[in-house]
Amino acid sequence: MDKFDAVVVGAGPAGCAAAYTLAKAGLQVLVCERGKYAGAKNMWGGAFFGPQMYEIFPDFAKEAPVERFVNRHTITLLDPEDALTFDFRTPHSPGSPHGFITLRAKFDRWMAEKVEQAGAIVATSLQADDLVREGSFIKGVKAGAEEFPADVVILAEGVNSLLTEKAGLRQPDSAHDMKQGVKEVIRLPQEILEERFQLQGQEGVAMEFLGSCTRGLPGGGFLYTNRDSISLGMVVQLSAVLEKRVKISDLLEDFKKHPVIQPLIRKGELVEYSAHLIPVSGLKMMPRLFSDGVLVVGDAAALVLGTGLILEGANFSVASGVAAAKAVIQAKEKGDFSRASLQQYERLLQDGGTLRDFQTFRRAPEFLENERIYAVYPQWACGLARKIFTNDGKPRQNTFQVLRESMKGRVTLGNLISDALKARKAI
Repeated sequence: MDKFDAVVVGAGPAGCAAAYTLAKAGLQVLVCERGKYAGAKNMWGGAFFGPQMYEIFPDFAKEAPVERFVNRHTITLLDPEDALTFDFRTPHSPGSPHGFITLRAKFDRWMAEKVEQAGAIVATSLQADDLVREGSFIKGVKAGAEEFPADVVILAEGVNSLLTEKAGLRQPDSAHDMKQGVKEVIRLPQEILEERFQLQGQEGVAMEFLGSCTRGLPGGGFLYTNRDSISLGMVVQLSAVLEKRVKISDLLEDFKKHPVIQPLIRKGELVEYSAHLIPVSGLKMMPRLFSDGVLVVGDAAALVLGTGLILEGANFSVASGVAAAKAVIQAKEKGDFSRASLQQYERLLQDGGTLRDFQTFRRAPEFLENERIYAVYPQWACGLARKIFTNDGKPRQNTFQVLRESMKGRVTLGNLISDALKARKAI
C-alpha cells in the first residue's frame, strides 16, 4: 500500500477506539504498537466508568473480557490503625453506568482483535519513533528505517508522548503534573474472593482509600476485585515522592499491612506488578489537540480527571479516540486534513461532554494538592468516629463538644472553613 488514510500510534483504548471507528467507515488504517501485543506495556487500576464502550460495541457486556461489573463503591479514610468507610451499593446490571473491572492485558488484546476484524492492520513490536513531514503537515510516521505515509496521524502513545512533543503540540511535563501509580495483582480462589467481598455472580467492588496509606502525600490507594484476583495499588503525586525521597513501593508494602487491607488480601498470591505515570493536572497540562495532519488522544492528551473521589481516564480515552476518528472521516470527505479542518475534533470533544467535564473540574488538581486532605482530615475523621463509638464508662459529651475537642491540635476552624469553600469551587 502506497499510503494509509490514517496511522494510529498506540493500541491502547484510545488508539483502538479511533482505529476501529475509522476502519468501520472504510478507511485504510495502520496501528503501530511497540509492545509484543496490545496491552503488554499498559496499566490502569482496573475500573472503567461510563457508557463509551457500549456505544462502540453494543454487545460489549457479552463479548468483552470483563472481570466483574461494579455494583459497590467504597471510600475509606485511614489513620494508622482505624478506618471510616462510606459504602454505596446498587443492584448489579451489566451495562449500568457504575462501570466494569478489567485487566489491560486481556482488554487491550480484545480491542485490538476487534480493530483487525473491522479491517485495520495492527502491527505489534513496531515502535513509531519519528514523524514524516511535508512543510507544516504531518504525513506519516517513521519506525526505524521504514516510513509509513498517511493523510493523518493519530497519536495515542500514552503519557510519555514523545511524538506529541516532536509535533510541537506540547512541552515536556513536570513531575508536579504527574502521579505515579503502582499496582499488584494478587490471585485468590474465586470462591474465597466472593465470600470475602460478599459478591455474587459478576458483581464487583471498587474501593478507594485516603489518608495514612500515603503518609500524608497527595494521592490514595485502590482495590478492585477481578474474577479470581485483586488489583491493589496506589497513586501518589510524583513531585511529592521525589521531594520527600519516598519509595512508592514502600508505601504499597505499608498499605498491604494496614489492619483494614491485610485481611482482604490474606492468603493471596502475587502474580503481577506494574507501574505507570498518570497525567493529573487537567486543562493546565493539556497539549494542543490537533494541527496539520495530526491529532492527539487519550493519555497523550492528558485526558485523565481526578475529582478527589474518583480518578477517570479510560472513558475519556475511548471518547477522544472516537471523536478524533469522526473528525478524520469528515476531513477525508472534504479532502482537507489541515488544522482548520481537524479542529472539528475539539468541537466533538466539547459537544460530547469530555472537555466540559475538564472545565467543570478545572480547579480540582490545585485543590487536591492540599496536604490536609491526606494528612489531617482522614485522621481527624477516624479519631472523631472512635470517640463517638467508644463507651469507656465516663459521662458522655454532646456531639458538638466531641467535634470541637477532636479538632484541637489537628485543624483550626479557619482552615476548615477555607478548605470547605475551596472544595465547593473545585469539586
